[in-house]
Amino acid sequence: MNIYVGNLSYEMTEEELREEFAAFGDVESVRLITDRDSGRPKGFGFVDMLSDSEGQAAIDALNGKNVKGRAMNVNVSRPRPGIR
Repeated sequence: MNIYVGNLSYEMTEEELREEFAAFGDVESVRLITDRDSGRPKGFGFVDMLSDSEGQAAIDALNGKNVKGRAMNVNVSRPRPGIR
């Protein structure tokens, strides 16, 4: 299951985000999105979990959770319109 995670602290690392989700199951990958030019974090990313049920449990538990002073926005990732 591909999960969108938004409203992240700019200090959040991929390892820290992985740890948040690993409490709910096997994490396949974690990607924090950075600005192409500056390399600075944009405050959102994606987590891939192997199991849909574990992914949903993580979404239910982590959506709105305060991490590093920011309430995470966690939901199922949806493809951007017009991109295949």
